[in-house]
Amino acid sequence: MFAEKYSDEIQAILSKYPPEQRRAAVMPLIYLAQREQMYVTKQAMVEIAEILGISSTDVASIVGFYTLYYDKVGSTYRVQVCTDLPCALRGAEQFLEGLCNNLGIRVGETTPDGAVMVEAVMCLAACDKAPMFQVQSGDGLSYHENQTVESAASLVAELRRKAQSKRRDGHGR
Repeated sequence: MFAEKYSDEIQAILSKYPPEQRRAAVMPLIYLAQREQMYVTKQAMVEIAEILGISSTDVASIVGFYTLYYDKVGSTYRVQVCTDLPCALRGAEQFLEGLCNNLGIRVGETTPDGAVMVEAVMCLAACDKAPMFQVQSGDGLSYHENQTVESAASLVAELRRKAQSKRRDGHGR
């Protein structure tokens, strides 16, 4: 199913790697597999493994390790707040707590409408611009630096409106 649906894109990704290094394409293929639904199905992991000549366990271990990949249904948007030590020293933990309180959820939970999940992650490489977060969606990543709870809450409200619009139009979960 994955291989059929995205055959042209898969070939374009594979063309960037020498045949003897095909397995190096695992991360772009995983990202492609989760782009539409924001998670990678078990079937897609099996197909990626077959395409690359590696085990599905190898693929699943990469999905489990990196914060950009998911193996379970989540939200339309994932707000990932950096809480690494340098960011924590600039108030990231208080920011994360305030944002979650504003949304009425805890870290790792999804808003009741299913639109936004808030997660704590390590190192998004913007230590001097904390509190900061990235938003991951099927459209890619966007970074938001030097945030306040109010500015983040405003952005999250906009994301929730977009998710609701996508659902109404039949393009979202």
